[in-house]
Amino acid sequence: MTAQILDGKAIAAEIREELKERVNTRVKKGLRKPGLAVVLVGENPASQVYVNSKCKQSVEVGIESFSHKLPDTTSQDVLITLIDELNADERVDGILVQLPLPDHIEDEAVLERIAPAKDVDGFHPYNMGRLAINMPTLRPCTPRGVMTMLEKTGIPLRGKNAVVIGASKIVGMPMALELTNVRATVTICHSATQDLEAKVREADIVVAGVGIPNFVPGDWIKDGAIVIDVGINRLDDGSLCGDVDFATAKEKASWITPVPGGVGPMTIATLLNNAVDIAEQKDA
Repeated sequence: MTAQILDGKAIAAEIREELKERVNTRVKKGLRKPGLAVVLVGENPASQVYVNSKCKQSVEVGIESFSHKLPDTTSQDVLITLIDELNADERVDGILVQLPLPDHIEDEAVLERIAPAKDVDGFHPYNMGRLAINMPTLRPCTPRGVMTMLEKTGIPLRGKNAVVIGASKIVGMPMALELTNVRATVTICHSATQDLEAKVREADIVVAGVGIPNFVPGDWIKDGAIVIDVGINRLDDGSLCGDVDFATAKEKASWITPVPGGVGPMTIATLLNNAVDIAEQKDA
């Protein structure tokens, strides 16, 4: 068996085309374009690339982008004041504060300051809580993007055994909630998990998001399983790889995401989708 590739680039391109049509429809009705504010504090190179990509793709689909780049010496009070201003700005539908923030700023204090209705990343405790009780509003982007990819396989998820490796608030925990909400049977694995291999070998769906190159050996993958690799790691030779040994896993899985070109593009496309959703809900 050789796995079919879940092409995140292609699926994300489809989403962007749909968003462009939705924005054009709004404009033709005389409604304003959706607005997305992106806040970057400091000069983290990876964050700069990511933010530039978000802003560029926002403009491509017709979203108005408001970019705020602040020095790494910015105080927490100044950052929170900016968020308060963006919360009050009627032109801004979604607010994104790029992580990681400098060490002197508390991530949670900043993320909780974003109005839940403008929390385009879906990280606010209110939105996470709604997801936990299966009454989602704004859903975290990477897990929502993964669910879109899983839908593309055409394989029913109800009753499937799913293993999520990594319990982060950004990926692992909301991913487990997403899968639970479609009635998959979910096991969350983390640094204290015992006999990870046995759990992965039983999984119909494996979602890996630990940020360790080739952490999951390909021969652990159950024949016919779906493998979603959220990890993106740069090796010493400059190449990129995921958390799963792709070369071996693709010979056992039915579907697998590549790295790069898998989950990454879906995260940004889903972020833009959330921004357009917010604007449409406000005008409903």
